[in-house]
Amino acid sequence: MPQWPACMQQKTPDMKENKITTLFLDIGGVLLSNGWGHESRRAAAEFFHLDYDELQARHKLLMGIYEEGKLSISAYLDQVIFYEERPFSADEFQAFMFGCTTPHEDMIALIRQLKMKYHLKIGVVNNEAKELNEYRIRKFKFNEFVDFYISSCYVHMRKPDPDMFRLALDISQVLPQHILYLEDEMMHVSTAKSLGINGIKHNNFLNTSNELAGFGLVVD
Repeated sequence: MPQWPACMQQKTPDMKENKITTLFLDIGGVLLSNGWGHESRRAAAEFFHLDYDELQARHKLLMGIYEEGKLSISAYLDQVIFYEERPFSADEFQAFMFGCTTPHEDMIALIRQLKMKYHLKIGVVNNEAKELNEYRIRKFKFNEFVDFYISSCYVHMRKPDPDMFRLALDISQVLPQHILYLEDEMMHVSTAKSLGINGIKHNNFLNTSNELAGFGLVVD
């Protein structure tokens, strides 16, 4: 009976075959505060003396196409804020929006250390409008440790669409079992897991550090 060529013979499974080589990360709620979330919108309504319920209703109508990069920040603000005359400018309001971001310094430091120690590939998979996304990337120097971005504003779809994660898999060219996704929304973690990607629901630095250790990712 002919034998298979050596290159086709079955190999003994490697104990490291499921080693994590790649992290997929959300930004808002993991590395930074949420970009233009409900807390920021409420703070803006109070600061600029706006009707929060009206702001919220208008935002909900446009949120999808805004985060999918189909609407500029100027067009968004025209519809949500400046549909009537205001005693402040669009530039002032936009500066407030951007200024709402605060970093989770411990998580940013942790990801930087993990990348350096384990030579991890890092990809962002997030929902964010273009201008705010790019401001946050620049402001907090994510390009120093992030390798690629699957952001809703660039790919014109939003989580929990599974195609966001399929695209991330295609771009990364990494098998799902070698990827770990950090996200603060359980629904998005579940979507990633449905495609074979490992997932951690981020609640706080300590819990996430402990769960990362369970995947063999530990910093000194």
